[in-house]
Amino acid sequence: MKNPTALSRLITVALAAAAVAPLAAQADEGNLMVRVRAVNIDPANKGNTPTTDAISLNSKVIPEVDFTYFVTPNIAAELILTYPQKHDVKLNGTTIGSLKHLPPTLTAQYHFLPTGQIRPYVGLGINYTNITAVNLPSGLNLDRGNFGLALQAGVDIQVAPKIYVNLDIKQVTIEPKLRSSTGDDLGTVKVNPTLIGVGVGYRF
Repeated sequence: MKNPTALSRLITVALAAAAVAPLAAQADEGNLMVRVRAVNIDPANKGNTPTTDAISLNSKVIPEVDFTYFVTPNIAAELILTYPQKHDVKLNGTTIGSLKHLPPTLTAQYHFLPTGQIRPYVGLGINYTNITAVNLPSGLNLDRGNFGLALQAGVDIQVAPKIYVNLDIKQVTIEPKLRSSTGDDLGTVKVNPTLIGVGVGYRF
């Protein structure tokens, strides 16, 4: 080999380029991803008293939009939004009223393979559920605001430059108090829904 030094330099440059290529691809994508999902809400419908254990909310599919900002290639923050959702309230399977709830959720995420075609992640965060338009029989009411934890796992699958299919599952704590007309505590309604979502995302 006539010029081993030149060859070794070329190999070094090639290895360096390969090492930084994923970072360049990451930079080209940008730090913000916007996703639109269809999400199935499946309430746990439990309670800590006989009265609240008999109360349930119906399952339903809702639209959801989220904004994910990547602080680093692996670490991101996601804000999850929708509009107020109406649910039937049932007592022992019989509809007794309705309510609307709005549960914006903020999670901190860790993305395991930030430059791969398949990019799994987990998240942990909080939600604040605002309950409005409560229509229950006279003498019953629910607390209107509730903070809770949110656990999350999902995966983004790249199908084109900057475009992803997303699968996502969340477990959210929503546990408002049921109260009498005089404010007496009748127990906790443990809605605690599981949310399973499918959607598409765009990163820029």
